[in-house]
Amino acid sequence: MDVELLYTKLLLPLLRLAGVMCIGLLLASLLESLHWTRFVAKLAAPLARAGHLHETSAASFALAFFSPAASNALLAEAHARGEMTRGELMFANLFNSSPTFLVHLPTLFSLVFAFLGPLAFVYVGLCFAAAALRTVCTLVAGRLMLPEPKARRIGCEERGAEQARDWRKTVDITWGRFRKRIVKLLIFTVPIYVFFFALQQAGAFRAAERWMADHSGWLAFLNPKSLSIVAMSLLSESGAALSAAAALADAGALAPREIVMALLVGNIISTPMRAVRHQFPSYAGFFSPALALPLVLANQACRAASLVAVTAVYYWYAF
Repeated sequence: MDVELLYTKLLLPLLRLAGVMCIGLLLASLLESLHWTRFVAKLAAPLARAGHLHETSAASFALAFFSPAASNALLAEAHARGEMTRGELMFANLFNSSPTFLVHLPTLFSLVFAFLGPLAFVYVGLCFAAAALRTVCTLVAGRLMLPEPKARRIGCEERGAEQARDWRKTVDITWGRFRKRIVKLLIFTVPIYVFFFALQQAGAFRAAERWMADHSGWLAFLNPKSLSIVAMSLLSESGAALSAAAALADAGALAPREIVMALLVGNIISTPMRAVRHQFPSYAGFFSPALALPLVLANQACRAASLVAVTAVYYWYAF
């Protein structure tokens, strides 16, 4: 394996991932040391209360608009301290679907718009509708399945506010927590990321994706010409699928609605591979691998289900 490949495909992406996670962890540690999580939580408190979610879930939701990594760090620490049960953690993670999507919205929209022009409004809008649907369904399910959380005592908040005034002590506490947590984060994240990189280079993901592409006879409802877009979604990153979609659109081979349908379907059936390759290594750093796996599976299953629902509505309306 040549050095350039290791540098561009392994080292740089791993450093980028570790850097984002470290910044998120440092931010979460600072918020905890300053006892500002309660104040951040007030921004999303009405939604959290509607879903019977812990106040940390509200803080995590608000923070996810700026840093999904810091949001996950808050949830991981709350669970480790015993403030959230495994079930509450699952719901809290799903609750963050909309803000997490919005963080990546500018990048996604600019990419799709570059290839498809105004059609990007339709495709990206449907993807956002799916994310919003996941958040709403999470709140409804949480209200039905979770007990109403107990409020914290005011005295704890007052002591935390006094402690937050001592900035030197706050910095020391933040740095101490960060150093302790970063070791665990890197111990799990780096080996798992390298392991999946090795699997990718060995062709494991490519073989699995080809198998999925070869067994796609159930996609008969799509225009046969659009199957190349779906295949590109499986066999490569989204840029290749968008490139194929743009070529077919420019040639007039597919109607705009058929292009949107193909992109949505490709997005749905490529979910398992993208979850394993991209989301699991990050989650394993914040949560234990045994906990990260069900979180990722639940997250991606709900993501796929919401996209299926939105795609079905679009198919019924547009076709």
